[in-house]
Amino acid sequence: MDLQTFFEMGGYAGYVWTSYGLTALILLWNWWAARRFEAEAQLAARRRNELALERTA
Repeated sequence: MDLQTFFEMGGYAGYVWTSYGLTALILLWNWWAARRFEAEAQLAARRRNELALERTA
């Protein structure tokens, strides 16, 4: 099996590589969204903490 045959995937290359690409994009988006959500949650928690400290002082 040579490299060209591998990349052609027996005639199904369009479906296979599209599936791989979409899967990679979805995984990257999921990772990015989770990091963004965590950063926003941490910021909101810090703000709530600061407000609570101001109220008790």
